[in-house]
Amino acid sequence: MIVCSCNVITDHDVRSAVTGKNFPRTAGQVYGCLGCSAQCGRCARTIKKIMDEALGPCMKACCSGCPHADHEAHAHEVHAHDHAQDTFLSVEAAA
Repeated sequence: MIVCSCNVITDHDVRSAVTGKNFPRTAGQVYGCLGCSAQCGRCARTIKKIMDEALGPCMKACCSGCPHADHEAHAHEVHAHDHAQDTFLSVEAAA
């Protein structure tokens, strides 16, 4: 199913990005992993929902042996930038 018509991103693309090597934690990071950027921002909530579904089991059972734990520090570093971008997308989408 296409979740982003601007960039033609499918739910499969999002799941693949989330389970890939870069471990994106925000919709903005998913766009980056897929080599594009947000356009209208309407898909950000759907992308986040797909991410939550895809990582659900891992997030519940995550421990120091989980590959996602190694990237947690990096996620905190980019969180402020991505939060600002996601906020911008939400405001822009509401307009």
